[in-house]
Amino acid sequence: MTQKELLRLAKQFDIPHSGLSNSELIRKIQQSEGNFDCYAKASEGVCDQSECSWRDGCLQESVQSPAL
Repeated sequence: MTQKELLRLAKQFDIPHSGLSNSELIRKIQQSEGNFDCYAKASEGVCDQSECSWRDGCLQESVQSPAL
């Protein structure tokens, strides 16, 4: 997802985005969508949220990021 698309979603959900990283902003969007705010927090690259629209990017970020 591009930065522009991410900011469009934030605006759609009326989420202030100033000062947030992309991962933090995605977690806020996940909450607004009624989902777990777990983006890039998948333990050992394992995620049971198979219907999540952020899943592919999330798993990639989880592997690249240190544990939170």
